[in-house]
Amino acid sequence: MNLGDIMNKRTNYLNNKDILAEIHKSKSTFCSFTDADYADFDIILPDVSKINIRTIAEAKRNKAKKLQQRNFEEAKSSGKKVKLAQFEIDYKKIKKDELIFRIMTYEHIPEEPGRKKNPKTIADTKTKVNFPPFQHYKFTEDDKLICVGKSHWEGGMENGFFSKTSGKVTNKLALMWMKLCDRYATRGNVRGYTYNDEMRGQAILQLSQIGLQFDESKSNNPFAYYTAAVTNSFVRVINIEKRNQNIRDDILEMNHMNPSYTRQAQGEWERQQRDHVVNQNKEK
Repeated sequence: MNLGDIMNKRTNYLNNKDILAEIHKSKSTFCSFTDADYADFDIILPDVSKINIRTIAEAKRNKAKKLQQRNFEEAKSSGKKVKLAQFEIDYKKIKKDELIFRIMTYEHIPEEPGRKKNPKTIADTKTKVNFPPFQHYKFTEDDKLICVGKSHWEGGMENGFFSKTSGKVTNKLALMWMKLCDRYATRGNVRGYTYNDEMRGQAILQLSQIGLQFDESKSNNPFAYYTAAVTNSFVRVINIEKRNQNIRDDILEMNHMNPSYTRQAQGEWERQQRDHVVNQNKEK
């Protein structure tokens, strides 16, 4: 590889694949499974009743694709020159009892009447949790569907108890949030503000609060979800600071003192516009 190739090579500082992996690891720390292998899922469904021939086939295809990618990356990391097609797996050979189904449900979340005055969804009647709750199901060898995992849970599936504080965000995901905010803070439209550090701090705080609320059943693009949250956080701080600056300028003008240079420049521009309109009217 020559110098030109090195210079032109793009640096991928964050990608959806790595973010999704860390979100999954973080959520798993809040969960309890009968076996650690059951933490990984092959398909996400809204209800147990949606498990049928079609969704089982889709889950098998997903699992085959996942195994193919994993085997390919393992071979590639060992220094072998391989192609992804070499590791293709026939999904029809995957047994039904090897699949894990993630079911999005509030069934195991305790009721909390009165949490919201006018509840609109089932979530509004339950205890507030830091991400959409779920359960993991699988088929036994005798074709019986059983629950093998629950989010926000500790202990066994039958004798365990609800817990929303047992887990934590992984260090790598937290660093990803910080890196995203630091990178956003260098954008040309925000880096010139004197309160740039405050905007960055508020954005990190926002991600720590809503970071795990990303729902994998609705999207596979957490980068866009996080970027939108960071943008909203930056804009919110800018609007608050501008409002406070206007109040300060109003108080200074009421006391016959010079306001900020921004207010003075705005006043000068408005005066020039008025003079321009007056001169045009005189010429007519």
